[in-house]
Formats: sequence, structure tokens, C-alpha cells
Amino acid sequence: MKPFPIPVIGLGPGAQTEDETLDYLPMPKDMDTYQPPVLPEPEQMAASVKARLALQEVLAMLEQAGTGDGSAAGSQVSLAGLSPADRQLVNQVLGEGEASALVQDEPNQLEIRVQEAIFAGVWRIMTWRSGELVDDVIEVGPVPQLLRALAKEDAQTSPPAWKGAVPLNVQNAPLLVDEVRDQVRRWQPGKAPHVVNLTLLPVTPEDIAFLDHQLGTGRVLLLSRGYGNCRITNTLLPNCWRVVYYNSMDKVILNTVEVVDMPEVALAAPEDLRDSHERMADVLNWLEVA
Repeated sequence: MKPFPIPVIGLGPGAQTEDETLDYLPMPKDMDTYQPPVLPEPEQMAASVKARLALQEVLAMLEQAGTGDGSAAGSQVSLAGLSPADRQLVNQVLGEGEASALVQDEPNQLEIRVQEAIFAGVWRIMTWRSGELVDDVIEVGPVPQLLRALAKEDAQTSPPAWKGAVPLNVQNAPLLVDEVRDQVRRWQPGKAPHVVNLTLLPVTPEDIAFLDHQLGTGRVLLLSRGYGNCRITNTLLPNCWRVVYYNSMDKVILNTVEVVDMPEVALAAPEDLRDSHERMADVLNWLEVA
């Protein structure tokens, strides 16, 4: 009998070995969740006339803003005349939402801190100079008008072009810079945003660094928290923003350049403002100040 040309391999338990091991993605460990504010007692609010009036004004502005006609955009209520106790009551009712912003105005030694309330579209804007509070207002609208104004001030219509050889490992960034600048020149109000998704493109870390250097970084920084974070910064080009999404472990999951007047993720929609009006009315009715 001729020998069998194919060697026989026994099959059974333990006969097969696996060189590879399963490599699972790590599961998220931390997540920001909604925490309702600890409301003051109705008796406390009843004794605070200025806090009640301020919250009533905010509620009225929310009602107007919910119409979506833009007439209430930028409406503000000053808290400068409130006592620390009154301010604390306002803080308790408003709470802290998921969005915040920081503006550093170094020439004027100003730091502007913006915090969205638990009511979308209600923004607390506090201005500090050398560690001292100099202004404190509540603004109602899709996004604080100050952030739009600063982004407009930062914009350079004719940024300098790169001269000479590009740095080592920079491959596709010069083409991306040209694309973004072309879209900036052609963008008009009302036009759909143009999004460059860097996550899906063959770019190196040096490409992204070169791109950021060419676009520049302005004074506006917005952060939206939730299941992970979204970081929004204005560039030095008109209507051009860097929008980067991180998961709960601070890993980049989406990296984009958006050519638009303001990224949609930063805006409170009209339906958000209407919902905020309803919820705030319920809170104030419970406190018997509406």
C-alpha cells in the first residue's frame, strides 16, 4: 500500500492551539449624567425679591426666544445688583448644564466664563478682571452673542501663506488648507456647512499640526460635556471652526474642520428653547414666583 500523501492530524480537545487572543475595546468608565439642581425652598425664594424678578425676566425671554424669529437673541438680565444670597438662589434654580465656554482676553486682562444652565439656551456669562468679578449676566439665545462677535473679530481675511518646504511627514495638509480657504471665501450666510472630516482622511499627526498652524486658533473655546466631550474652537479664518469629539476615555473619535458661522453642536435649537421655557415655568410655579 502506498503511503497517504497528506499527513493525518488528529482532531480533538487540545489538538488546536490559538496564537491570537481576543482583544476587546475597553469599555467606557466615566460618563457625565444629568444631575437635577437642589432647588431652594419656596420660603427662601419668596423672601428674595431681586432673585425672583431676575428669574421672571429669564422666563419671559425664553418664551419670546421659543418663537424662533430671532427677536430675543442676545437678550440679557444683569445680576450685578444682586446680593450674594440672591445670586446663590439664582444659581440653585439654573444649575449647570453640559455646555461651557472660556474666553481669554489677555490685552485687557479679562477672562470671560460662560456656563449653560440646565435649561438649554440659558447662559450665565461672568467677566473677571485680575480675579475680580466685574460683570455677571444671564443671556437667552441659541449661543451667546459675545462668542459670535469675538470669532468675527479674530478672523483674518488674508492670512499669510506658508513659504518654503513643508515640515517632515506633512503630506496632505497643504491641500486641505487650500480646500478650507476656498470654502471660506465662497461661504455665504444660510449656506450648508462644509465639513472636512480629518478622521476619515489619510493624515499624519504632522498634517494635523500643520493644518492647525495654518488655520490659527482664536479666543473662543466651547466645551460640551455628556457621553464624552466635544471641543469647539474658532480659527483665524472667517466662519471656520475646529470641532473635535472625544469619548469618555478622552480618545479622539471625530476630528473635523467646519466652515459655518457657528457649529450646530454649539447651538440651542428653537425646540430646545421652548422645552426650557416649559421646564423653567414648572420650576418657578413650584417656587410660586412665576
